[in-house]
This record gives sequence, C-alpha cells and structure tokens, in this order.
Amino acid sequence: MLAPELLRAVADAGYTTPTPIQARAIPLILNGRDIMGLAQTGTGKTAAFTLPIVQRLLGGPRRARALILTPTRELAVQVKESFAKYAIHSGLEIAVVYGGVPLGPQETALRGGVDVIVATPGRLLDHMERQNVAFDDLEVLVLDEADRMLDMGFAPQLNRIVAEIPKYRQTLLFSATMAPEIEALARKYLRKPIVVQVGLRTQAASTVTHAVYPVPRDRKSELLVELLRQKELDSVLVFTRTKHGADKVVRKLDSEGISSLAMHSEKSQGQRTDALEQFKKGTIRVLVATDIAQRGLDIAGISHVINYDVPAQAEDYVHRIGRTGRAAATGDAFTFMAADEISMVRLIERTLGTPIPRISVPGYDFGTVAAEAEAVPA
Repeated sequence: MLAPELLRAVADAGYTTPTPIQARAIPLILNGRDIMGLAQTGTGKTAAFTLPIVQRLLGGPRRARALILTPTRELAVQVKESFAKYAIHSGLEIAVVYGGVPLGPQETALRGGVDVIVATPGRLLDHMERQNVAFDDLEVLVLDEADRMLDMGFAPQLNRIVAEIPKYRQTLLFSATMAPEIEALARKYLRKPIVVQVGLRTQAASTVTHAVYPVPRDRKSELLVELLRQKELDSVLVFTRTKHGADKVVRKLDSEGISSLAMHSEKSQGQRTDALEQFKKGTIRVLVATDIAQRGLDIAGISHVINYDVPAQAEDYVHRIGRTGRAAATGDAFTFMAADEISMVRLIERTLGTPIPRISVPGYDFGTVAAEAEAVPA
C-alpha cells in the first residue's frame, strides 16, 4: 500500500486506476525485488518505478539513494518531472543531469545533497570523475529504455558506472524489447529478476489507428501540407530519417504558414527544450523530429504521428507511433510510403501481424509500376 503523501500526489495528478504495468510492477518493487519490465511505450512504466522509489526514500537521509539512467536528455527531463510530481508532498530532492548544458548548476545541485539523480550516462561520468557525487548509500538503480541505451553505444559507460556503485542494491531494468543483448545485461546487473511483460514486444498500441499513404518521394511535402490543412490534425509529430530532412520539412511548412519547429541532435539543448515546450503548449502545431524523439516524449494530446520517411526497423515504427494514443487516449499514425519503401512497410506489417490500410489520394499515388509491385504478395 502506498503512503498517504503518495496517494495524495496520485490524486492531485488526476489518476484513479493503475495501468497493467503499474499494477504488476509496483508491489514487486515495494517488496525489494529486481525486475525486468517489458512494456509498450505509453503504458505508464515511468510511474511504475517512480512511485515505489519515492515511497522507499521517505524519511531517509539526504543522500544519493536512487539513480535512474536514461539514454536521452529529453527522457531524463521527463523522468525528473515524474519524480517531482509524485514526490511533491515528500520533501525529496531530485536532480537531473545531462550533457549539452553547463556543468556548474548541476554540480551545485549534486554537492548540495539530493535523494534522486536522473542522468544520462556520459554526463554522470563527468560528475563522478570530478567527485561531485558519491553513491556509497545508493539503494536503487534504474536502467530506463535499456535497449535504447545499448543501441546508442552506452554499454561501456554503463559498465563504468555500475562498477562504482554498491553491489547490493535493487536494480530495475525497463526495455521495449527482449533482445539477446538485454538478456545479457539483465544477467550481469540484476539478481533473480522477475520479468513483468505487458503486451507483445512488437505490438503497437491498440488505441492508435494506422494508415499508409502511397506517394512519390518528391511529393511527400505537398501531401503533408494538404493533410495539415485539416483542422483535426491539431497536434502533429512528424518523423524524418535525417536532420537535413527535418529542417527541409520545417522550411516547407513555414512557407505555407504552418507553425512548426525541428528537433534533432544538431539543435542545442536550449533549442530542443524550447521546441518541446512550444509544442506542449500548442504555440506550434507541428514538431518535426528525427528518431531522437521516438522515445521519452510523454506529451499529452498528440493527435497524429506522421512517418514522413518509413523507419528502417519495425520496432522503430512501434516506438514512433507510440507518441500518440498514450494512456488510453486515441490517435492516428500515418506513414508516407514512396515506391522504394514498399519492402520496409511490408516488414513492419509482418512484424505487427496485420496489414496496414492504404489510403489513395488523387494526384499523389506513386505510379502504375510501383503500384503493381505493391500488389505482388510479399
């Protein structure tokens, strides 16, 4: 049972019923078990570890007792906000640590004493090397989006960090997939973990409606503008494959009077934060991003996700469209398919186990030859 101050925070946030991952994981975490959480994006897994950690830390000393590692700055901020929301009546101090910003303010926060640190691996190591933080009293380690951290090449940094923290601790690993590398990571860092899996690893959220638009590559921007003329597309996240592509789409939308900003790794942290805030507030209607945003963005009310470019991996498709239809809300996911992207769409369909409906828009179909190729069974 959660403490009264936690129940108050949950009520303040407007939640009444736990999600499946929360209902299964929270009691296990409260009992001190190591767990491996496997769940679709948007299922409430952040609260599944935030709530029991806050309860564990209530009334304890002001020392670094919980560490949450995330692959991206955006996810670190998101997790920190979750802790702040649920710890509002607890008096706990939370610090968020990531690169792309000055070390000074983070150093001040860490040296001032905190209960929870949410960090990206590289910047945390910078602070550890400067002796700005010690983990002698660490009780809980969380590896959030562990598969993404491995994809981004953080394995050496994870090994260095774990080597410097207490061996006897509770470890929680969350991942969207159970790749062999994740299983190996779990064997290395976790003690007799219980696997908590909600939904299929490659299953897209059931609250999202899918559609594929066949379109010539050089007419994708025209189609995007035409769709955005519809009022129901009121908060739209557009994914491109490249940073150049994202900037190009923003220039096109701006020329058509459609408010948009780009978000990718060449943008400064300040620019990325500003773009997210404007998108959340509705100041801009469209956020155009590379896959840096496919995970870790928990933004309420995204009505549509548009895959301007088809992702190369089926799992990336699941993560991308998981930005809409979150927390039982509904959403739409549109994918623009050029003729040379047919095979990638078929791979996604095989992975999902279901075909995605095609929507033909007069004047935008990509031609007879390609249409015949599309009709050939995979």
